Formats: sequence, C-alpha cells, structure tokens
Amino acid sequence: MELLLGVLSDTHLLDGPVPGYVIEALRGADMILHAGDILDMSVIEQLSGIAETCAVRGNMDQGDAARRLPESRVLEVGGFRIGLTHGHGPPQGMPCRVRGMFDEVDCIVFGHTHQPLIEKSGGVLFFNPGSPTDKVFAKASTVGLLEVTDRLTPRIVHLGRPPEESGA
Repeated sequence: MELLLGVLSDTHLLDGPVPGYVIEALRGADMILHAGDILDMSVIEQLSGIAETCAVRGNMDQGDAARRLPESRVLEVGGFRIGLTHGHGPPQGMPCRVRGMFDEVDCIVFGHTHQPLIEKSGGVLFFNPGSPTDKVFAKASTVGLLEVTDRLTPRIVHLGRPPEESGA
C-alpha cells in the first residue's frame, strides 16, 4: 500500500485563509499532518477539505487550538509509528528534545524552528517541514511530503509564493 502524507507546521495564520500555493502543494495527499502553531482552527478545517488532518498544538497556539489539540500524538500509518509534536526551545538540539517525547517511533514530525530538516538518527527519521508562510525567519516557504510504502521517504517542497505574497 502506498500513502502520501502532506506535512506542514508553523502556518501562523490568524487573519485569513490558507494560501492557495499551500493548498496546491498538499493536493493529492491521503492525510495531512500539522505540527502546530496553527493559531486558528479554521486552518485545520480548510486542510480537512483536502484530506484527513491530524494536528498538535504549538507554543503560539491559544484559545480553541490550545484547548482542542494535544501537545503530541502517535499515529499508526502503513505499519509505521509516527510521532507528531511541535517542539520547544532553541533550534540547536531540537531532534534530541523531541526524541525524548516518544517511546518507540519510526519517525518524528516536528516544527517550531521554521527550518526544514530531514535527518535520520538511531533508526528514527526526524522530519521538520519548515514553514509555508513565514516571511521573517525562514529562508524559503516549504512544506513536506512523506511517502509511505515499505519505507518512509520524506521530501521538502519549496513553494513558489506569488510576488504579492512574497513581499517582492
């Protein structure tokens, strides 16, 4: 069985819909994982229009998002255990900190740093999709795709923001 997971984090959307370039990048996903800093639950509602969406809260989430979403969760997908969390603290040492949040997992999806990362350590895949909407801390707008077959194959997708959305 082959599944495609859309992976994103740090959308930080309070005043508006999920940008079209993000929706397009996730179209075709069988499931979407959001690693927090959502800010408004309407983001999850919009993503759920594409595919089943699982999310956790981030350090910037308040109100409904903070009340309704867990800090972390483990999903069973295609025979793999995937940990989902936001992360906390400085970017240095993030994989080690999020690893301590989960027992036996094959992959940990996290966010918080706004910087994409694909790294394997100790048999665990660490996958940070970066941020699709950050115009300050991230060098590029990115989301992730995680192909689930007999193995996990992660990919970072660089999004081409339209000029009016990129500040150019």
